[in-house]
Amino acid sequence: QVQLVESGGCLVQPGGPLSLSCSASGSLFTINIMGWYRHAPGNERGLVACITRGGTTTYGDSVTGRFTISRDNAKNMVYLQMNSLTPEDTAAYYCKLESYDWRDLRYDYWGQGTQVTVSS
Repeated sequence: QVQLVESGGCLVQPGGPLSLSCSASGSLFTINIMGWYRHAPGNERGLVACITRGGTTTYGDSVTGRFTISRDNAKNMVYLQMNSLTPEDTAAYYCKLESYDWRDLRYDYWGQGTQVTVSS
């Protein structure tokens, strides 16, 4: 089975930086897109950032210029560097990957989430 494990979430003060990481393991053949989503109470789950295997990135409007996503294909890991955090960034952050098996069948997987709380 494929497993995604996020780490790095914690309580952080406004303005501070924070880095998240996600490690994928299991029966993976080809990982295409890896990304981060977040879900805060009262809000819909939304895209934070995603990155293709080739390195093309996409960011949500609210984080553009502050967050940076990166990945290590050899280690099956994806990272999220967050800067200038505000209370509005408080949410559970989830790692997601899109993979294909040897038959070119697509599978999507999600991590368990890691909580980021931005507060004084």
